[in-house]
Amino acid sequence: MSGSDWVYVLDSESLLDDVFASLRLKRQLEQGRTAPGELPPAIVGKVAKADRETVELAVKAAAAAAPEWCAVPLDTRLVRFAELLRVRLADRARDIARVLVQEGHPLPLARWQVSGMLDAFGPESVAFYRSRMLQEFTHGERRLQVRRQPDGVVCLNPPQNAPLSSAVLGVTSLMAGNSLVVRAPRSGPLGVMYVLQEIVVPVLEELGAPAGVLNVVCGDPAPMLNTWLESPEVDDIIYFGSSENGIAFEKRCVEHGKKPILELAGNDVVTVWKDADAALAAEALTESFYGSGQLCMIPNQVLVHPDVAPALLDELTRQVRRIRPGRPGDPDVLLTPVLRNEKFFQCLEDARAKGAEVLCGGHAMQLDGTRDPYGIFLEPTVLVVRGLAGAREMDAVRHETFFPLLPVVVAEPASDEELLRLFTEFVESNAYGLRNSLWARDPAVVEHFTARVRNGGLLKVNDSHIGFLPCLPTHGGTGLTGGVFGEANYPILRTSHIQGVSISSGSRPRDAVFGAWRALFGDADASEPRDAGAADARPSHGAAS
Repeated sequence: MSGSDWVYVLDSESLLDDVFASLRLKRQLEQGRTAPGELPPAIVGKVAKADRETVELAVKAAAAAAPEWCAVPLDTRLVRFAELLRVRLADRARDIARVLVQEGHPLPLARWQVSGMLDAFGPESVAFYRSRMLQEFTHGERRLQVRRQPDGVVCLNPPQNAPLSSAVLGVTSLMAGNSLVVRAPRSGPLGVMYVLQEIVVPVLEELGAPAGVLNVVCGDPAPMLNTWLESPEVDDIIYFGSSENGIAFEKRCVEHGKKPILELAGNDVVTVWKDADAALAAEALTESFYGSGQLCMIPNQVLVHPDVAPALLDELTRQVRRIRPGRPGDPDVLLTPVLRNEKFFQCLEDARAKGAEVLCGGHAMQLDGTRDPYGIFLEPTVLVVRGLAGAREMDAVRHETFFPLLPVVVAEPASDEELLRLFTEFVESNAYGLRNSLWARDPAVVEHFTARVRNGGLLKVNDSHIGFLPCLPTHGGTGLTGGVFGEANYPILRTSHIQGVSISSGSRPRDAVFGAWRALFGDADASEPRDAGAADARPSHGAAS
């Protein structure tokens, strides 16, 4: 696409060197107040910004391609597509990670995201998708099918903090037979454009997919979402954003006849039972600080049995000290800059005022770890909340914070039976429902949780909270995470619908209707209505015509 408006992409390193000068340069270039000329090293790329006409053309191209693409055999557009795509993603894995680092993702988290992309198209996941998309049965001489049919045109609005991995997640909707339109966000369009154009499109072309089956346009969210809502050709919209905005958008989708697929905030609970491995549980809890807490699927709050609390808190404090700021290309760095931190300190003060203790952290700092109220990094901060009663009154527990701030709620002493009941009730009462974790060795405790915790799209036991696994969902959830239609999000399933199919070689319709009764009771009790042509032709005794 050509155009006069461009979005300029900053190298994340430049933000660490001089955040204000770098942002000013980007703003001046995009506003046309600085001639592009030879771009400085701080600018690593530029992406054309789409106007409304271009967005509309992308939707029309998708609508034109959808009927042809959905007619492609399932094993081609699902199995073969996934096989080819996984190979290409693996071949370019280092390049993808490099682009993610340029956009500001710490190198370990860039590699984690790429690993998740590969799992989404791995053989176990693909076998699971294939089994859900088409199931066949035999009933007499009939073939019965339960198949999922594509919804049509799917549009995807990814988040600013993880646009590439979210866009690649949406690519699985192509395997259902949909066409796809992706918005590359202005804050981080480079990775989305690179992977979709340089990796996904060539795979589609190799499979003979029609032009227009995949479209990617860069632009502002509000006008593009409005265009999608108003278009009669759009069927589904995958929306990433805050819970407040997402729930309002869900209503607009329904009003416009679109299927809303929401990926909103998470406020994940990790429960640590008395027999948990404190060292491993603490290691999983440090994931709360990855990306400075600006990931939706990290641990957000911890519920701890009082017997294991001292050991867990000691271990957590020790492990948190290893997490430090630094440049994104450093393989040991997990923290990212937080350019606006006033809400962090408001949340911290709210927790203190309501009785929480600061175990560690609580300050801003510079790149070298020196405490500085004007620093663009935040120390990993652990709060201790004594008792379940009133814990949810704290903002840090009630809502997703999106900061490196982890409240640890230590339960009041009680019997194990009572604590188990209170813990499951606490998890179930969470207004959000992305992921939950449990650390426990007792099989009865594990069974209790897995049987009773219905909230959330994913439940992990004695495992990393954020680690990806084949077949299991990476996104999706209930409550304020997924809206009223929320569940675990497999886009290939969420952007398709179930259809039943019966294929017969030529059955007698009357047998199909009444045969089951005859088979049950025999011919003597199987009287049938006479054929319509054999109706009694005697004159009616009613009113004369």
